[in-house]
Amino acid sequence: MLPRAAYVDPAVFGWEQRHFFGGGWMCVARSEQLPEPGDQRAEATGEGGVLLVRGEDGELRAFANSCRHRGHELLPCGQGAQGKAIICPYHAWTYSLDGSLQGAAGFRKQRGFDFSEWGLNQLPVTEWHGLVFVDGSGGAGYGSGSLTEALAKLDEIVAPYEPERLVTAGGHRYDARANWKTLTENYHECYHCPSIHPELCQVSPPQSGENYAADGAWIGGWMDLRDGMTTMSLTGASDGVPLRGLDAHGLRTVVYINIFPNVLLSLHPDYVMTHRLIPVAADRTTIECTWAFAPEAVARPDFDPSYAVEFWDITNTQDWAACESVQRGLSTPHATPGPLSPSEDAVYSYVTCLARGYLGQSVWSPVA
Repeated sequence: MLPRAAYVDPAVFGWEQRHFFGGGWMCVARSEQLPEPGDQRAEATGEGGVLLVRGEDGELRAFANSCRHRGHELLPCGQGAQGKAIICPYHAWTYSLDGSLQGAAGFRKQRGFDFSEWGLNQLPVTEWHGLVFVDGSGGAGYGSGSLTEALAKLDEIVAPYEPERLVTAGGHRYDARANWKTLTENYHECYHCPSIHPELCQVSPPQSGENYAADGAWIGGWMDLRDGMTTMSLTGASDGVPLRGLDAHGLRTVVYINIFPNVLLSLHPDYVMTHRLIPVAADRTTIECTWAFAPEAVARPDFDPSYAVEFWDITNTQDWAACESVQRGLSTPHATPGPLSPSEDAVYSYVTCLARGYLGQSVWSPVA
């Protein structure tokens, strides 16, 4: 394990907010949340905030969520808007959808005031298989560079599932009293599955599958479905349709991927589940969980996503309870780091990446 302070110390959490969540790429939204020109949405990025805007040209742009006049938020974090312009609610400074300043009361005739110098501060943004990633450092952080290149090997695994084509038909928002890393570590191993996940073990053997070679920017692996089971549900049956791009292996396995720092991407034969972690404090994390299905399944009048949502809501709740207990246990000053089992090799890869980051090295480099 990492040292105890990594999970409980507010100073460590503050460092992570600056360097892991504000110092490079992190997932801030789903593309489907901003489908049309004029769509706007604000989200947190470490210690700061970002305003996402879909332009008239269809391009998604990201700006610091701060008016160039007095710094007022352009939108409250977690909220969206729709309009032909970006308007600050404080003094009504108005920006075009490309971020350029268009209106500022009292400044049009002000000598020396150049509107072209006061556009919104733009940040790097990339859409990747329906997920929106923003570099909160503005391109200067050690987690920066090309996101597409960093995820090139993962793209080969994810592309057949076509997440960008799928339709979100279910969602939950959870508030876990646990550190964001504890939640991710839990996701990376099924050593705990026989103890707390009876429903999961009925449809997927906890010792099945294997992990992919750790690649730095992402870590993960796959597990089998039991004979006679077609997906992860309480009965093992699917009420959806198989995803059209999958081969025989894909139709018999479930892939579990963590994209650093805050995405847990679970790829099923008939749906994709996405967890987006939003750290709130050293001992608290908000989890935005969504389930997306093939559009031809969602279009059916009798389609009901609950077969997938109910299964994972039960499993998620079991996991959050375990992670909250870990958090309480680590909060005692007598807690000391323990050893990882061979079944927790993905956890080891994960904490190794984090340790490199604490030492000032790139978390996104492949694990040696």
